[in-house]
Amino acid sequence: MSLYGTVANLLSGRAADPGAFRSSLPVTSTSRDIVAEIGRIAAVRRLARAVVLVLPFAGCTVGPDFATPAAPVAGNWLEAGNPAVKSDQQEYESWWTVFHDPALNRLIQIAYDQNLTLMAAGARVLEARATLGVAIGEFYPQIQQVGANVGYNQASQVDPTSNPTHQLENYWRASLGTQVAWELDFWGKFRRGVQSADAAYLASVATYDDVLVTLLGDVATTYIGIRTLQQQIVITHENVVKQRKALAIARDRFHGGTATALDVFQAENVLAQTESAIPQLTAQLQQGEDALRVLLGMTPQTLDALLAGSTSIPVPPRDVAVGIPADLIRRRPDVRSAELSAAAQSAQIGIAKADLFPAFVLGGLFGTVAGSSGNNRVGDVFTARGIQFAFGPSFSWPILNYGQITNNVRVQDARLQGLLIAYQNTVLKAQQEVENGLATFLQGRQQVDLLRRSVAAANKALGIALDQYLLGTRDFTTVLTAEQNLYQAQSSLASAEGNLATGLASVYRSLGGGWQIREGHDFVNAGTRDEMRTRTNWGKLLPPADQPQPLPPGLPSPADRGPDVRPPEW
Repeated sequence: MSLYGTVANLLSGRAADPGAFRSSLPVTSTSRDIVAEIGRIAAVRRLARAVVLVLPFAGCTVGPDFATPAAPVAGNWLEAGNPAVKSDQQEYESWWTVFHDPALNRLIQIAYDQNLTLMAAGARVLEARATLGVAIGEFYPQIQQVGANVGYNQASQVDPTSNPTHQLENYWRASLGTQVAWELDFWGKFRRGVQSADAAYLASVATYDDVLVTLLGDVATTYIGIRTLQQQIVITHENVVKQRKALAIARDRFHGGTATALDVFQAENVLAQTESAIPQLTAQLQQGEDALRVLLGMTPQTLDALLAGSTSIPVPPRDVAVGIPADLIRRRPDVRSAELSAAAQSAQIGIAKADLFPAFVLGGLFGTVAGSSGNNRVGDVFTARGIQFAFGPSFSWPILNYGQITNNVRVQDARLQGLLIAYQNTVLKAQQEVENGLATFLQGRQQVDLLRRSVAAANKALGIALDQYLLGTRDFTTVLTAEQNLYQAQSSLASAEGNLATGLASVYRSLGGGWQIREGHDFVNAGTRDEMRTRTNWGKLLPPADQPQPLPPGLPSPADRGPDVRPPEW
């Protein structure tokens, strides 16, 4: 074993007995010098180890400990007395399956696998996790350097400060060594840093879940909108057929002399207005499909295969289970994200406040230095004669910057207060979204029932109007009015059925369901993982697909934060 390998082992604690090395050296003056030097280094090493193992844990932790603020939560929903609203507690991890629509189920899975916004959120989770690793590393020696240099030196002959005696000749100089500096965490600055980074990482997980919940809701509502437009196009075509028959009757009666041209022109007017709705609805349908492609992470291409099956509007169940408002704090990812963001900021106050106190540093260096001046040789850098080392504590205290530091603490505290208010506001908005969804669903149910009666009546009215027109007891205006009423009622019914299904989807989205489908899966897909690993060594944070993957928490909370002191991550 080389001298430097042995010394490195002694300093790291892997070789506790210098005598084992002593017995392996040949007995020469040089070896005795080396052994003596190593003995002194070992003694210093034992003292240093004792100090550095105790001092980092001897301090306190300044700054506030985070506590979840009280949030304004109602005791129950306003619609709790409605028979269609159940207070059962559910998780809603696959809420879209209540529509019993295979096409919607396919689209949900494709969106989860391919949506680019969700992939970007997954990459930000990995970024936050790596940032946590940086914060963990700050707890350990902040400077750990190994260096070496060799250079040829020539002193100035006209500068008395560089060669005052004019005796220094040109010489070579070489050095080899290590340097360590460790700011001890007396005031909890680095522990607060770990707390902040850990909470920020958990907040990124909750944000990912919120993006996922939003994505699932957007896919469902976009799909419902597509089916609604398809149904309206079908209704329009059916009414075009009916109105063409009425136009044919008017023309026959005009040619037979029992009607005027007015009837023909009025029929053509109503027919053209109805036909003009088809291009408008088709354009809206194409726009809806374009939006769906983006949600699915697809380029412009046909969706016929994905939308194959029934084109009817998804039918929601008669009732919905919503639990109680307090469940939102437990289930909604955006509420958890707001809470964790506040927790991360709370730790920043402690980091800022630690600068009000002195910083204690343990520093040391070990290495060799040799030059070629006089009888010395550059090669002596590899002998015991060239060994140099130093070890000792120091401290710094920026007492003249107290005003600046104090105001930085105030800045961090104000940011925390803003985030605490944002958390409370998020809880309020979450309840508003549930109430809005329930209102749309419950009132939409009544609207659909009434419009179905309207359609049935309009259909019968058109039949009677045609019969009476053929008998000559009614003018053609009555037929035209009945046609328009029927088309309007059918179109409104389709729109109301779509709004009803959308309202239920909004309820489930506002309840925070759906994020559970990512459990047991990575935050990035296999292709993204391989691409990132090709560029960068991600170690255990992003192992290959054939190795065990790190298990992320479920919907995270401040209770999921790990210990403040952890082993460094490589």
